Amino acid sequence: MSKQSRIFEISRTILAITIALLIALVTILFVSEEPANALSTFLLGPLKSMRHFGNVLEMMIPLLFTGLAVSIMFSSAQFNLGAEGAFFLGGIASTFIAVKWALPNVIHPVIAILVGGLVGAVFCGIPAILKVKWNATELVSSLMLNYVALFFGLYIINYYLRDVNAGAMVSYKLAETSKLIKLIPKTRVHFGIIIAAIAVIAIFYFMYRTRWGYRIRLTGLNSSFARYSGIKTASVIILAQLLGGFVAGVGGSIEILGMYRRFSWQSLPGYGWDGIIVAILARNNPALIPVGAFFLAYLRIGADLMARTSDVQSEVVYIIQGVMIVLIAAESFMAQYRHKLVFKEARNRSV
Repeated sequence: MSKQSRIFEISRTILAITIALLIALVTILFVSEEPANALSTFLLGPLKSMRHFGNVLEMMIPLLFTGLAVSIMFSSAQFNLGAEGAFFLGGIASTFIAVKWALPNVIHPVIAILVGGLVGAVFCGIPAILKVKWNATELVSSLMLNYVALFFGLYIINYYLRDVNAGAMVSYKLAETSKLIKLIPKTRVHFGIIIAAIAVIAIFYFMYRTRWGYRIRLTGLNSSFARYSGIKTASVIILAQLLGGFVAGVGGSIEILGMYRRFSWQSLPGYGWDGIIVAILARNNPALIPVGAFFLAYLRIGADLMARTSDVQSEVVYIIQGVMIVLIAAESFMAQYRHKLVFKEARNRSV
């Protein structure tokens, strides 16, 4: 992507976010009897205390992993929605290791996270194989498999890991040796944020500095050209989905080991769907995933604080999300400006 194209995409995304925020603020002005308080809490609430800012960082961690997972899978032009199921099953797998296995302090979470990642990779690999072997639409197959993941995971919890004395369908308590250490006092920010930062750097290097990353991106841009160039696109598609599933599974494992005392999810947690929003905001660029994850987490926490301290419900954030996605995904949005940039770049090259 040329410099002009990058500038255009960044400008386009920023404008879409600005328009979405303005619409949300106007909505608040109309529906609230105390708009000043609501707006102040929504925009500045997460910055008013370390605990609230810690909530932003806590929510940012799973969004980083699912955003990275989705960006990898979407980069190969495969709209695999399995990050949600992979995240959930990764949490189940790490819970199994944390409850059933007795291991030393450092080794225990490492093994649990790796197992969760492998389970996530297998799960996201299924739609990829169905696509390559039988041309099954990955969008439909991955969407349906998410519900298979949900009910299979709940079966594992209910019949193999359930604490019958807890009064709810939850697992036994996680072993203390399996938990991730907390990093910031008076918050629940844990070591997973360090792992997430390493994952961002590693995925960016893989996608933009290795031949396999290049093959994934080229397959996504033009699979026919990639195939005629000698690239085995079927293998590339499967690799991208396996890697994306692994990252999502690792994210689910880290979320459980860092934030919970026991597994207690009764439904899909939704981080995989949020990861799609993050990937769209970042334009599938791993380097921009932290920005998208932080922005979405900040909005969510701000909206939650606003709902608790004013007469505006937190659902206002979904207005922002919807407008952003529509504008960013709309090809005709700022199309004339893009045409001018392309014309200017072509003219400069011909001079």
